Amino acid sequence: MADGEAIISLESVFKIFGPNPRGRAFDLAKSGVHKDDVQKQSGHVVGLTDVSFSVNKGEIFVVMGLSGSGKSTAIRTVNKLHDVTSGKVMVEGTDVQELTGSALQEFRREKMGMVFQHFALFPHRNVIDNTGYGLKVQGVDKRQRNEAAMRALSLVGLEAYALNATRELSGGMQQRVGLARALCSDPDILLMDEAFSALDPLIRRQMQDELMSIQSELHKTILFITHDLNEALRIGDRVCILRDGYVVQIGTAEEILTQPADAYVAEFVQDVDQGRVIDVESVMEAPAIVDSNSTLVEAINSLGGRQGGFCCDQDGKPVSLLHLADASSALAQGSTDLKDVLRTDFERTTAEATFNTNYAAAGRGLPIAVVDETGRLIGELEPREIMEEMGRVEQLIDGFDREVFL
Repeated sequence: MADGEAIISLESVFKIFGPNPRGRAFDLAKSGVHKDDVQKQSGHVVGLTDVSFSVNKGEIFVVMGLSGSGKSTAIRTVNKLHDVTSGKVMVEGTDVQELTGSALQEFRREKMGMVFQHFALFPHRNVIDNTGYGLKVQGVDKRQRNEAAMRALSLVGLEAYALNATRELSGGMQQRVGLARALCSDPDILLMDEAFSALDPLIRRQMQDELMSIQSELHKTILFITHDLNEALRIGDRVCILRDGYVVQIGTAEEILTQPADAYVAEFVQDVDQGRVIDVESVMEAPAIVDSNSTLVEAINSLGGRQGGFCCDQDGKPVSLLHLADASSALAQGSTDLKDVLRTDFERTTAEATFNTNYAAAGRGLPIAVVDETGRLIGELEPREIMEEMGRVEQLIDGFDREVFL
């Protein structure tokens, strides 16, 4: 996860394509005229309109949008493949747009690795030579660059293919080589422009897994571009949604899903599997703690309206569950002994776990103990809370006026 230090920042960036980008087209865009109307009135194309976002150190920040949203334009301002019409693009304190010539080339080589949608591998070079090509351009001797290339290939599981021709590799394997090439020079920043979009769905998911695994080890700062919201929500620490060159919403996957900013975002998220995004922490309650030495009536009173409560050991770890239905049944049969109705077959989960991982447990109808990494009880999740939250999100999305989107 990110540590809060901004490595990349776009500050009120406008990008207009055409012969006179700082003329009438810019004035129109700055005054809030939609890009379609700017084009009709000026003949210029608006790529970005007052776009601001920051990417924190060590995070995967995903910019997501449909074709024409400005997402690829945004990433290309970061390494100055595009000049901006107005605004600032800062990378580790450097105003990228002020760089030119050899200074810009050196900045790109030292600070950034790029992974493209199309693999862009040299067909006449083998895998290890493709991987180490960036270091060759920098003048690194062959032994050193081969060592670095092998380290990078090991990260993507392709050491055994180092001497193979790239044409002998599948599409997914070729994209792994592209990723290894970007990692080979150990850059601080990875820029990934639709990196997995050309892959089949299964291979694409495997590459997403690969990226997240590598990120857990290397903690790079990654700016990732995609048109796929499911991909964005799966890999992004935060997601920025663009529409027609504007920023619509920036937030975590859960914030995007549960708090869509407008009907446009709601239209996207309505088909997302909510259960794999919403986590337990968002709905868990403070646990009801039951004293194992109390009477059954005292224990029921201590539940405070909850459907169940947990008895814990001296370390705060749950050891048994009192379920209200069991307690009520025992009382009806004349029993007052708490120990007769305590059960140990309850489920445990963590605050970070998603709803999907708890569906089976919820199906039992029993409260679920939420524990921390030491096993200590920190919360309680009742099955109905999962369904209530899912229903709340669906109602929220349905509540948007679809005419706003249309």
